[in-house]
Amino acid sequence: MVELSQLHEPTHTITWCPGCGNFSILAALKKAIVDCNLEPHNTVIVSGIGCGGKIPHFIKTYGFESLHGRALAAASGIKLANHKLEVIVVGGDGDGYGIGANHFIHASRRNYDMTYIVQNNQIYGLTTGQASPTSEKSMKTKSTPFGVIEQPINPIALALAAGATFIARGFSGDLTHLSNLISQGIKHKGFAFIDVFQPCVIWNHINTFEYFRKKCYKLEQTDYKPNDKFEAFRKAFETDKLPIGVFYQEQRPTYEDELPQLSTSPLVKQPIDNIDIQKTLEKYL
Repeated sequence: MVELSQLHEPTHTITWCPGCGNFSILAALKKAIVDCNLEPHNTVIVSGIGCGGKIPHFIKTYGFESLHGRALAAASGIKLANHKLEVIVVGGDGDGYGIGANHFIHASRRNYDMTYIVQNNQIYGLTTGQASPTSEKSMKTKSTPFGVIEQPINPIALALAAGATFIARGFSGDLTHLSNLISQGIKHKGFAFIDVFQPCVIWNHINTFEYFRKKCYKLEQTDYKPNDKFEAFRKAFETDKLPIGVFYQEQRPTYEDELPQLSTSPLVKQPIDNIDIQKTLEKYL
């Protein structure tokens, strides 16, 4: 059994702003790791660049802090090298829906068996308040002093269209609910995507904790069933009230399941001393 104390490194100081939603996301992730009884030496946390990019530093598992927007690319390589590892990816909305949007689409359609958590604060927090791909239209920021003129990305709809097999949304102001969603994502066999409303208390004064407390409702407290993709699309575009919970889930073979090279053992454990590359060299040299 994994103890919660095993998953915290007290010598690292967390430098997030007081009240930042990342504290709740970190706590929810740690609780999910414990609840799922994941072994630290068989778990990898991969992050991108942003306020939440340091999360791998604060959990005693393997960790990899990648380049901006490349968290899913790095995680894909880790998963293919050793598909027995539990791979969890964490990044911000700018990281995942901006520069990393292409990796998000392809990781979704390939259905790698990993969990992707996006800290969606609808702003670039680390670089002091520029508009992000999820900033609301007309929102005034440092980079859009007259208001955002673009329509924001809809992460849930994008994940549905791209082919993710577990799609959920949480709120960092409800730690227990969020942790349960992360646990479900970890247990799901396939690409599990969890968008998280994560208020930035410094730079985003519109999408606040109070804003989400008033607007969010839980799908599991209604008669909604997450097995109809068309109904999930309809829910994804609700704006008067904001649904949180599991939007959609299906089972289909993962990318790793389809690779015969991984049928016997992980690549990292396969011998290389009997590989003859001479024919390849002769073909290309």
